[in-house]
Amino acid sequence: MRPATPVRCYLHAAMPESAITSLRAMPLGVAALLLLVQNLVVFAAALGFGAIVVRYFGRRRIAAHPGPVTKTEIAAAVSAVILNTVVTYVGFLAWRAGVVRFRSDVGVWAIADVVVLVLAMDLAMYVLHRLAHHPWFFTLLHRLHHRFDKPRPLTLFVLNPAEALSFGGLWLVVIAIYSASWLGMSLYLTLNVAFGVLGHVGVEPFPRAWVSWPALRHIGTSSFHAQHHAEPTHNFGFYTLLWDRLFGTLHPEYEARFKSS
Repeated sequence: MRPATPVRCYLHAAMPESAITSLRAMPLGVAALLLLVQNLVVFAAALGFGAIVVRYFGRRRIAAHPGPVTKTEIAAAVSAVILNTVVTYVGFLAWRAGVVRFRSDVGVWAIADVVVLVLAMDLAMYVLHRLAHHPWFFTLLHRLHHRFDKPRPLTLFVLNPAEALSFGGLWLVVIAIYSASWLGMSLYLTLNVAFGVLGHVGVEPFPRAWVSWPALRHIGTSSFHAQHHAEPTHNFGFYTLLWDRLFGTLHPEYEARFKSS
């Protein structure tokens, strides 16, 4: 890992100097509003992407059809968008304070950042997910999400406020410790949303041969997370199966069921 340099140098190639200056001088209220709009766009894009996947892969349904959307789901999703905005806003303030720093390179190191962020966050979220299933924390953190065991794209955002803030807090800690490139972080966040949606579509878009390919078999699928919703003592990972394989929590019939789905 290369040594950190000042934020100004990190961002210079990623966006114009005038944009950086504007962000630094932007009134906090305006920044908060822009970040809310950003999170609403992400929310809408996630639901749109999920709807497309469900439409085109509906023949490979891996979970029962969910019923009508409930008021609880809508309220929880609205809460999640607001809290995601809060987390983003805290990250913005941390950037202004120099606590969070980004690099500007777009080459191989930026791609390496994606790998580092995926593995680091996958492990951190695996640990938090396991803790969330402990009886001491399940009610506080995770019971709401598991009430909806017939997933739809909206289910990704149906989280207890404490859980939403916990995952957001993990992200802030990681980017405060690891100074990723602007490009690497952007690619990671895109993958994060994509994997989150795919885990809650209730259909399987990946080919049946997926679990037979040496590298791809370690990447999470829709079936992998849907199986966790159906049988919550297995499959705690988010992007990969690495930690579930390592710690013995991968469902023993995951691959067989995937091939037969």
